[in-house]
Order: sequence, then structure tokens, then C-alpha cells
Amino acid sequence: MRKQYLHLSAYACEVCAGPVISGAVAVRENEISKETDIRQVGAICLSCSHRQSGPTEPARARHLPPIDWDPVSPSAAGHLTTAYLEAINRAELR
Repeated sequence: MRKQYLHLSAYACEVCAGPVISGAVAVRENEISKETDIRQVGAICLSCSHRQSGPTEPARARHLPPIDWDPVSPSAAGHLTTAYLEAINRAELR
């Protein structure tokens, strides 16, 4: 029973102090296995669009519980992540 999980975290932007949302996708082969195939999908400030890889001291990240993330089809899982990354990169160019 292979399942995909979305991990989200939030922390303050070092530029404007707005909320930065960071995401990662991971896969579990069964309920008791460790997560594998962990892919970072990016981080971006929702206020100023600054891309920040992690929280700066003394701030800390707030981690949300993993969310069961069912892709449309098993073959589309990689395409959804790619589409998300392309959307973030387009926003960065503005």
C-alpha cells in the first residue's frame, strides 16, 4: 500500500517578515515504513515572493502534520510536482 505524503512548514521571511511556506513530498511503502523518495518542492514567501531555503535564527519553523496526498494517477505524481515547481519559478521571474 504505497502512499504519498505532503509535508508543509512555515517560518518568517528574512526580507519582509511575512510567511514563508516550504513543502516536500515523501513516499511510504506501508504504514510502518520510513518515508523514502523525499523531494523538496520549494519555499516561497507569500508576501514578497522571496525564496528562502530555511528559517534564520532565532526564528524556528512550524511544521504541519503530514497530509496524505493522492496524486491523480501514479504516473502523474511526477508531473504534479513538476507543474508546481514551474508555477513557483514563473512567480519568481515577476
